Amino acid sequence: MLSDKAKGYLIGALAAASYGTNPLFAIPLYEEGMNPDSVLFFRYLLAIPVMGIMLLVRRGREEFAVGRTQLFQLAVMGILMAFSSLSLFLSYTYMDAGIASTLLFVYPIMVALIMMIGFHEKLSAVTALCILLALSGIALLYKNSDGTTLSLFGTIMVMVSSLTYAIYIVGVNQTKLRDMPTLKVIFYVLLFGLSVFAVKIMISDDFVFPLSYRSWLCLLGIAILPTAVSFICTTSAIQLIGPTPTAILGALEPLTAVAIGVTLFGEVVTPRIALGILLILIAVSVVVGGENIDRHLTHIRKLFPRKLKKS
Repeated sequence: MLSDKAKGYLIGALAAASYGTNPLFAIPLYEEGMNPDSVLFFRYLLAIPVMGIMLLVRRGREEFAVGRTQLFQLAVMGILMAFSSLSLFLSYTYMDAGIASTLLFVYPIMVALIMMIGFHEKLSAVTALCILLALSGIALLYKNSDGTTLSLFGTIMVMVSSLTYAIYIVGVNQTKLRDMPTLKVIFYVLLFGLSVFAVKIMISDDFVFPLSYRSWLCLLGIAILPTAVSFICTTSAIQLIGPTPTAILGALEPLTAVAIGVTLFGEVVTPRIALGILLILIAVSVVVGGENIDRHLTHIRKLFPRKLKKS
């Protein structure tokens, strides 16, 4: 029998890997003629009933009730999440999915910067060094595997996605939503996010309805695997091993996307790109595990105390 800790690590790895499957479903849908707005509309539309049923089973009907202040906050979070999703899915059309997913993974560093600028949290020397390390990794990704320069628009889109997701994380943790069950937050975030895509589709008039079985299978896959399954596993992993180890396991997200891009879509990872990805993963993992690292360093220093000077 596996211990709870071992189960937590396995479930956390599954959560990260399942979220990294976004390109597995998104890219075939683009090949079928669908655009990011239409893909995300159906992703949210199909994921909402799954989340609603889970909320009903776990919490009961009473849990759907929210106050006016919370409703406004949830609407803002839903809009942020919608723009984060849209920016990421747009970036897939301008660069390799593996690179886009790796660039997205810098969001914990953006969270640290937002907390420093907006909430006056101290930026440690380790975090500052990791920011430089991540920037070095991003710089190494300036060219695609075929030698062409990385799309500026695609890079901006994925950075916007990372930033809006970072703001979403800070927003949830700095408002009354922090005390709301995560499942409930996600349900309403998806609901308000869906309204964003519905309005956008009506205004732009470029809605693409899926016609093939392949399209519907991919839409079901993207609503279940990187959305519902990833959320359930993330929540379970946090309960079993805590948020920091779960977040560090998130490094499997870009690695999964890179593996999918290489094996299924012919993307190539050169040594330069591999080094850039590695630097970003190391930088983010150290930032996320910063408190644990500081604690271990303090413990090591205590094992080797300085000799007192003789008076």
